[in-house]
Order: sequence, then structure tokens, then C-alpha cells
Amino acid sequence: MMQIRFLTLTIFILLLLSSNVQAQQTLTLEEAVQIGLENNYGLQISRNLQKEAENNRSLGNAGFLPVVDLTGSRTESIEDSEFRSADGTGRTNEGARSTNTNASLNLNWTIFDGLTSFARHDRLGLLKEISDEQLRFDMEYMVSQIALSFFNVIRISEQMKVLENNIEVSLERIEIEETKVDLGSGSEYDLLQARSDLNADRAAFIRERNQLNEAKITLNELLSRDPRTDFEVTTEIDVNRFLPEEELFDQLMKENAELAIARFENEVSQLEIREVQGERYPQISLTSGYSFNRSENDGGFFQFNETTGFSVGITARVNIFNGFNLNRRVQNAQIRKKNADLNLEAQKLRLESDFQAIYRTYQNSIELVDLEEDNLANAEETLDIALERFRLGSISSLEFREAQRTFLAAENRLINAKFEAKVAETELLQLTGELEQIF
Repeated sequence: MMQIRFLTLTIFILLLLSSNVQAQQTLTLEEAVQIGLENNYGLQISRNLQKEAENNRSLGNAGFLPVVDLTGSRTESIEDSEFRSADGTGRTNEGARSTNTNASLNLNWTIFDGLTSFARHDRLGLLKEISDEQLRFDMEYMVSQIALSFFNVIRISEQMKVLENNIEVSLERIEIEETKVDLGSGSEYDLLQARSDLNADRAAFIRERNQLNEAKITLNELLSRDPRTDFEVTTEIDVNRFLPEEELFDQLMKENAELAIARFENEVSQLEIREVQGERYPQISLTSGYSFNRSENDGGFFQFNETTGFSVGITARVNIFNGFNLNRRVQNAQIRKKNADLNLEAQKLRLESDFQAIYRTYQNSIELVDLEEDNLANAEETLDIALERFRLGSISSLEFREAQRTFLAAENRLINAKFEAKVAETELLQLTGELEQIF
């Protein structure tokens, strides 16, 4: 009877573990990041915005190149006309047809605009740099989110293994209780309590399995693939215990993408001032063109008139007064420059604060990992002793269950401590642009 129950419960666990085995694949962190960087929809949008900024950075968009227009038109009309001279003679034309054909090729080239074109071209170049940094930030953020989601799957998988081992211990407890009952030294109450505790362990296992399914769905969403895609993870959470604070802080000040964006935006605001101030200077434009005109009139003195020729000219324009609007625009540009300076300093302070907070969390998490490893070793030894004493009948079923719970809690605390340390490590590496160290 004992063997049948043991076999039934074992089959239950195997069914839970193997219900989704079909079509599973083993997914590594490197593979997950590669899939996410290629497929994530948010990153695809960021790449398209980068291409747009790259297209905008051109000599024509900055105003360096001439504008050439080709125009043409042809009109036809049918008219009745009558005219009479002073001597009384005249003529009347009915249904006279007339046509007018025009074509022209015109060039307009601003050859001097107060160096505004140079400032605009530099600004477009900085906007391209900002788009590059924004894409880098989005990619780093996506890598960190994929990594954290991946580590969360590992965390829950490890906790499921812990719960599975706990079920095996509960099965052994039932076996001992059944043996005691068969020998007449045990009680039916303790056996029923053991079975009730086993059911509670099985329920915890099922709830944890549901959390694992949710974690996998979240990771699949980040990878922009079918949320039903199943996979396995085999690696454990390996914490880097030796991240140097000063070295990481230097990298933060040099490599952080948000800080780079703030610096570029500061430079853009300075170039905007140059662009507006350039309008104070004269604007000189070169114009040139070729035109063709032909008119035909059946009712006029001349049957047709045709002209062709080239034209060239130069135009100079300088604004004398426009209601102080130019001064207002310069002042507003200078205000935006001050705001950009303030934003840069605010970004530095925020990132430094984030770094200090996360690094302290990282240090504390490492200490917790060390502490929980010691606690787990003690709890494991305590459980072994408790199991042996329980077999011998020197401790009660309740005391054994308490040792079992203590061991389970110690295992879960260690797993969570490693996960929290890995979260802090990942956030530090993201801040400092060193995410490649996470692999």
C-alpha cells in the first residue's frame, strides 16, 4: 500500500514537470538577448527613427545646395475679336484660336545666409548623434530587461526544484508515518497531518509552476515571439561579487547613454542660438534661368511671337526691423540653452544618486548571499538530523515539519538573495554601459 501511494505521488510530480516538455528548447541568456535585439518591436521603431535622423543630416536640408525648378505651361483659347481704326476701317474675327506656350528652368542659390547653414548642418549632425545614443540606450535597456526576465525564470525554476525536493521529503515522512502505524507505534492523526502537509506542498508547487508560466510569457513578449513558445533554462544565477565602485563610476560619467544625450542636447541649444543670430546678417542669393515663350494668335496683327533666353541675377536682403521678433527668438534660444545646462547637471546628479543607491544595494545583497549560504548549510544539517531522529521516534511529526519548513525557507531566501544581487548587478552595468560583462 505504501509503495502504491509513493508511486502515485511520484507520477503526479513527473506529470507536472513533463506536461510541457514537448517542443521545448534550452534557451541561454546570449540567445535570448540576440533574439530580442533582432525582433523587439520597440527597437525596430528606434532603428527607424535613427535612419530618419541620418536622412535629415544632409547638405540640402542644411541649405547649402541650390534649388532648381522646371516649369511649363500651355494654354489655348478661342475668341471673337473686333477692332476699328480711326479712319473707320476695321475687321472682325470670329472663332480666332490663340495659344501660349511657356517653359522655364530656374536656379535659386543662397550663397550667404550669415553662416546659418553651417550651424544648421552641425545641429543636424548632433541630432543624428542623439538618435544614435537613444538607440544605444534603448538597446541597453532592452538587454537589461531581457536579462532580468531571464534571471527571474531561473529563480522560479530553482524554487520549483526546491519545492520538488520538499515534496520528496514529505513523501518520506508519510512513508515513515505509515511504517509506524503498521508497527503500532504511530498515530493515525500524525499520518493524516503528514498527508495534509504533502497536499499543501503540492499546492505550492502548482502555484510556483503557474508563476513560471507567467515569467516565460513575459520573456517571450520581450523577445517579440509567440507567448506560447516554451523553453527551458539550465544555467544558475551566478553573481559577480567584485564590481569595483570607482571604476564603474568613472565609466558612468563617460559612457552613460542618458548623460551623452544630455550633453548633445546642450550643444544643440548652443547651435540654435547661432542659427537665429545668423539672421541678423545679409542674405545673398544667386538666381539664374532659361525661359522659352511662344504665342500664336490667329486674330492678331502677328501670327506668333517667340522669345528664348538666359537670365542671371543676384539678390541681397537684410532685415532692418521686424517688430523685435528676432531679438525675442534669440532671447528664447538663450533661455533654452540655460535649461539645457540645468538639465545636464540634473542628469549628472540623478545618475550619481542612482549609482550610489544601487551600488549600496549590490553590496548589501552580496552580504545577504553569504549569510543565507551559511543559513542554508545549517538548515540542511538540521533537517538531516531531524529526519534521522524522526525515523528513530525521538522527535514528533510537528518538530520534523518545522525543520522541513526552516530548510525550505532557507533555500528560498538564498535563491531570492542571489536574484536581488543579480538585479543590482544588472542595473549597475546598464548605468555604466558595461552590460557585456553580464554574459
